Amino acid sequence: MKKSEETLEDFAISYPLDKLAPLEQVLFLDIETTGFTSRTSYLYMIGCAYNRAGKWHTIQWMAEDYAQEGAILTAFFDFARSYKYLVHFNGNNFDLPFISQKCAQLMLPFSFEGFQGIDIYRRISPYKFFLKLPNCKQKTLEQYLGIARTDVFSGGELIGLYHDYVKNPSEFTEKALFLHNADDLKGMLEVLPILAYYDLFNENCVKAKKVQANYYKDMHGAQRKELLITLQIPTPLPKPITASAGNCYFRGEGESATLKVPIYEEELKYFYSNYKDYYYLPTEDVALHKSVAGFVDKEHRLQASAANCYTRKFSCYLPQWDILFTPFFKRDYKSKELFFELTDEMKKNREGFSRYANHVLSMIAATY
Repeated sequence: MKKSEETLEDFAISYPLDKLAPLEQVLFLDIETTGFTSRTSYLYMIGCAYNRAGKWHTIQWMAEDYAQEGAILTAFFDFARSYKYLVHFNGNNFDLPFISQKCAQLMLPFSFEGFQGIDIYRRISPYKFFLKLPNCKQKTLEQYLGIARTDVFSGGELIGLYHDYVKNPSEFTEKALFLHNADDLKGMLEVLPILAYYDLFNENCVKAKKVQANYYKDMHGAQRKELLITLQIPTPLPKPITASAGNCYFRGEGESATLKVPIYEEELKYFYSNYKDYYYLPTEDVALHKSVAGFVDKEHRLQASAANCYTRKFSCYLPQWDILFTPFFKRDYKSKELFFELTDEMKKNREGFSRYANHVLSMIAATY
């Protein structure tokens, strides 16, 4: 078994890792294999990255032949026992199951019980279209963030290289194998800022710094009204990004962002849920509670139904995609669009606008 250890000098990551877990308890993991199936493939390298005394380090164990799988697994688990959090890239689908299956095949008494896993791929892949990426492979994310690699080989190319190494070991081949895994580990650290987009949609801690109404003219020259919210976002975004959905527009850069939401100035309906307690007055097009409408002539009232048990109100409204604020209004009973009134009280509610901004961002993310 070969072991390689390296201290990453002048190396730092720009993502606040303590958002994931305590730094001294975090271990990054990446493996190299000769195939996708543990039953017919070999595990030939396990690499880890960790932080100690403020510096990043890597440690790698490589099997010099096919019989040393057990040796590198034992070395890894002996080292990892002092850590609690395992960070990996798509490890839930590949690295962890592969290692677990190998331990079972080799009858080794190791498992990931007691570890908490953090899968970078699983966290960022739902936002592939939002980020306008063809996929969320690690190399794709590295290119998106402008990260350059030293390694020139793909994982597939290294399979043949490792088989050659087992038959005829050479210094060049050994360095190439270690380098690829080391670059995977460094790349995993360097792509961590991509998680700022995950934080944006999942931490529910976007803060409204400033809220104002804005007037503009649409493409037909009609005057429109919109809400402009200036936001403070939880984690600095590594690259500027724009997105739109539901007639709302988002632009984020660094630690700040803006959100534009249309303000609808029109008459909407509030539907009463207990319609059996109401009469509908066709002439006035309104529903009144029976305790009041009981004095109305029977010829001018009908038993209310769910579809006509409403009151109408002309005001300024904001859209919502779940019932975030009540009372909620609709254009018609069967309409799926929901609104709430932009009242004078709401205009002064900074915390309420922070909740609303997170609500709109969740809708935008779900659309992509």
